[in-house]
Amino acid sequence: MSLGEGSSKMVGPLQRATAVLRALANGGRLGLSLTEIAKDLQLPHSTVHRILAQMARERFVGQDEDSRKYILGPLAFELGLAAERQFDIRGLCRPLLQRLAIEAEDTVYLVQRSGNEAVCIERQEGPSPIRVLTLEVGSRRPLGLGAGGLAILAALPHGEMEDVLGAIMPAIASRWRFPEGALRDSLQSAQENGHAVIRNRITLGTTAVGRHVKDSLGRPFAALSVAAVNSRMDVARIRQIASLLEREAKEIERLLAGLRPTLSRQ
Repeated sequence: MSLGEGSSKMVGPLQRATAVLRALANGGRLGLSLTEIAKDLQLPHSTVHRILAQMARERFVGQDEDSRKYILGPLAFELGLAAERQFDIRGLCRPLLQRLAIEAEDTVYLVQRSGNEAVCIERQEGPSPIRVLTLEVGSRRPLGLGAGGLAILAALPHGEMEDVLGAIMPAIASRWRFPEGALRDSLQSAQENGHAVIRNRITLGTTAVGRHVKDSLGRPFAALSVAAVNSRMDVARIRQIASLLEREAKEIERLLAGLRPTLSRQ
């Protein structure tokens, strides 16, 4: 995500602070250095240092004692707890994910849309002796990169999908070396098949299948995915996994039908 000083868009302190929080969420438990954050946001070191200092005073940001890298602070956790009851669907979905992990025998992920990103909010590991753990709970990626995010992006209305593509392609092309043409081919395939498939895109030797989930208003806001080593994902098994994902996605949609639509606000 670029917030460069020369951007033509109006970018204020709140947008920059939010971008720093998103970057730190991507950094996970290991955290990010000042240089890494500045490079990611394309902002001067002095600007990022000032933002980090202000956020540290409010306990939004902390520093690892050993590496001195920046991490999310305790206030971010406390605010997350306050919002959990209104926005968290993990408790609703967890039994379904556990069942899916047992039947699929591989790792299952639940991701939720957050703007132009997909956030991993739950993971369940299946009984396969070779486990694929490509996402940690809380990690974020641009929509379209992983199988779940690709499934969400493919299910969006055409105009909205194009807007998202325009926003995410620079980062996907530069950071993950994935060209726009290949992403558009993946989107077309997902739209035709009703599920998304990626192979060797993020982790070599790994294949993942994703299926979008709609909220009570019919908007794609989340996705289920199953990831496994390539040797376990031939055409027949991908078809089987896609069928299981469709079943569980429809069950989640049925459970969400009686809940308030605020659960899916971006």
